Parts: sequence; structure tokens; C-alpha cells
Amino acid sequence: MRKGSCSEEVCFDLLNQLEHLLESDPLIDEVGFIHPSQFTLLDKESGSVADGSSPSFWNQDHKLGISTDILIQLCKDAKHAFLSTFKEYKCLENSSTCESPTKNISSSGVSSCSLESRVMKHSQALLLLSSDFGTAWNARKLILSKQDQPLEAFTEELRLSKLVLSNCPKSEPTWSHRRWIIKMISRSFPTPQLQEIITKESELVESIGERSKMNYRAWYHRCWLVSYMTTEQVLQELKKSKRWAGLHVADSSCFHYRRRLMLRVLETHNVEGSNAYDKTEAHRIWKEELDWNKELVERYLGREALWLHRRFLSLNWIMHFGRNHSSETGQRMVMNEEIVTFVDKEIHLLESCMTVPDTKFEDFQAQALQAAVYMLWLTKNVPELWRMLEEKLGTEKIKCILNTVAQERPTSLLHQLDIFAADLEH
Repeated sequence: MRKGSCSEEVCFDLLNQLEHLLESDPLIDEVGFIHPSQFTLLDKESGSVADGSSPSFWNQDHKLGISTDILIQLCKDAKHAFLSTFKEYKCLENSSTCESPTKNISSSGVSSCSLESRVMKHSQALLLLSSDFGTAWNARKLILSKQDQPLEAFTEELRLSKLVLSNCPKSEPTWSHRRWIIKMISRSFPTPQLQEIITKESELVESIGERSKMNYRAWYHRCWLVSYMTTEQVLQELKKSKRWAGLHVADSSCFHYRRRLMLRVLETHNVEGSNAYDKTEAHRIWKEELDWNKELVERYLGREALWLHRRFLSLNWIMHFGRNHSSETGQRMVMNEEIVTFVDKEIHLLESCMTVPDTKFEDFQAQALQAAVYMLWLTKNVPELWRMLEEKLGTEKIKCILNTVAQERPTSLLHQLDIFAADLEH
């Protein structure tokens, strides 16, 4: 159904028309700004009949379109209506607190509950038009935090912010507001309800990630959710995000999310300290991730996101599963047989990646560079590996690795060159 700026049923102004649409169709799940020339096409696709009037809004199948011709004036009207109502609301709150605690009627004869309803209504319209208007989000927080609210009030707030994200998926205030809502829910409602919401939040980020590439705010939000997940949810998220990451190997955001999940695995199984008691599950998960990452590295050449992920996996593998846990902090690390085997495999991976069969194919050169930088970075963070690297590769191959890195990233070599020079002197 399409509505013009002067509907016969309701002679509201533009703002009232918008608010009426939002109230009459509470299941709206997507909003967008549409050029007037697109309304005719939308009418044809939906099978609706145009009434010949100048279109301002389009509402069909729970989708809401707003004409770009009215955006400026509509935003001004929404801002004015919200600010004036919010000012009246704050004056009433201040007077009821300071002068008469029982007073809940404003000077214009409007009750506090009525003003709250109007603030929520006007702020909703304003945020759909201007998602970064922080005062509107804060006003909603103020009202929602005044007293005990039912779960439905918070889920409705999640629905509104999801609607805002459908048009502005990178709006930081909107993502921040969702985190505030989840915190409020976690304090007041049972865990099962919270866990269901967390699962839906994670799915929302993944769906937005498909439509909005390089959306760091969305992925940060998903990383933040990990602290509220149960162990079962963490393991489930590792399985679910694996396919997405495998299809988006150039997007470091998903791998960063997986690293957050992996760290939670370490926390859950209590292996971040030197006196860990149960490593079996964490050990298995880490090994599977390393093997999977190796497959991706060999399949997709020169992808920096994959090599950065391997840095994280390898360093934590050595630090948490390769230490001699009887050694004290500050002592030289003693590596077990499993880590020696792991390092042998990493050196073999390095040698295979350093082979450039076709110098014209840039991906081979990028792969060699990433492999060399990865190994040098690892030896810098775990100095004990440098001696093993020299023994396995020899001086000439070490020089080849250093030369490869020197051509592109000379600053990465300062630490390793000092070590290499000292070794040559001896």
C-alpha cells in the first residue's frame, strides 16, 4: 500500500503519517530511503495500484520506503517534536523530584506516562531518519531504566534498533544501544531467555555481514557477545562461523571473532595459567583450527588474514600447550616433544610457501612474504625457536628468508638481524 503526503483517511502532516505507519504495521523489518522515481516500479512489483498522488511513503510486505524528497523536512519536524517533548518531560521529572514528589502532571496538563509515550514515539521516528542522534537513544535509555520493565519492552527496543540497522548497518550508537539493552536483560531476566537473545544477536551480525562488507562495528558487537555465551554456545559458534570464514578468507573480522571464541575456550578449560588441569578439549579444538588454517593457507595464496590468524594460533599453542609447566615465570621455556614436532611442521610449511614457481604470479610472491614474516614474527615472540630454525634451515636459507622480508618490510627485520649477526660472530 502506498500513502501520499495528504492521505484521505488521515490528514496528518509528514511526521504523523510516518508515526502512524509505524504504529499500524509493528512488523516492519526493513526501512529505506527511496527516490520518487522508484515508487512506480515498487507498485508494479508488489501488484498495488497507484492512486496518482505524489508519493511520500511506501509500505508493503512489512517494508517501509521513505521518499528522498521529504527527508530534510521530515527530519527537521521529527527533531523538533522530539526535543520539545523531551524538554517538557525533563521539566516534569525535575519538578516532581525537587518540589512535589507526588506531582506527575506537567504545566500543560499532560501526564508523565503520556509524555514518556510521546518521547518514545518521536524518538523512534527520529532515529529511523538519523540513527546517530545520540540524545534520542539516551532519552530511550532514561525511560527504560526508570523502573522495572517487562522483557517485552527490551525486546521491542531490540526490534527498533534492528530496524534502524537495516538502513544504517554501521551506526555505532545503534550497536552501542543494543549492547546496553543486552546488559539490562542480563541483570533482570533468567539465563535461558538471555542465551536465546545472544544466539539471535550472533545470527543478526552474520546476516548483516553478508550485506555490509567490512562492517567492523557489527563484528565488534559479535565479539562482545562472547562474554555472555555459555560453553555450549561458544563451541556452536566455532562450528557455525567456520563455513563463513572459509568463504571470506580476506575478511579479517570473522577470524578475529574466532580468535575471541578460542580465547574463551582457553578460559573455560582453565588453561591460561601454568597449573591447568584439563586441556583435552581445548587441545583438540586448537589442533583442528591449526589444521584447518593450514588447508586455507595452502589453498588461498598470500591472504594476510589467514597468516595473522596462524600467528595467534601458533603462539598460543606453544605458550599454553608446549610449555614445561614445572618451569617458573622468568625461566627459559622448555618445549616438549609435541612442540618440537609442531615447529618441524611449521618449518616445512615455510619452505613450501617460500617456493615461487612463477615470478609473474603475484600471489606466489605474496605467499612467500607472508610465510617469511610469519616465521620471523614467531621467533621474535618465542626466541627459543630461532635456534631450531637455524638448525633446520641453515645459514643460506635464513639469509633467503631475511632478504625476502627486506624487500617489502625492512622494519620487521631489526630484531632478527641483531640475533643473526650475533650468531655469525660465534
